[in-house]
Amino acid sequence: MYREEGTTTTPFDMLLLNDLDRFHLVADVIDRVPSLGARHAALRQHMLDERLRCRAHTRCTGTDAPDVRDWHWRDESY
Repeated sequence: MYREEGTTTTPFDMLLLNDLDRFHLVADVIDRVPSLGARHAALRQHMLDERLRCRAHTRCTGTDAPDVRDWHWRDESY
């Protein structure tokens, strides 16, 4: 017998689950570049906090947080 778990996921949540989201990538750079670690510990923690916030939002609402969902790359090169 199949049982639905009722879990909800979104495109950004899939990125979170696979550690490919923007917040994890920033924290990863801070961890891997020796000169950044000590100077940017607060930014690293903020990125981890943002991951938790986004994940909680998805679990509560079934949608990505508005600041994630509505984000667009702004090309200012021209």
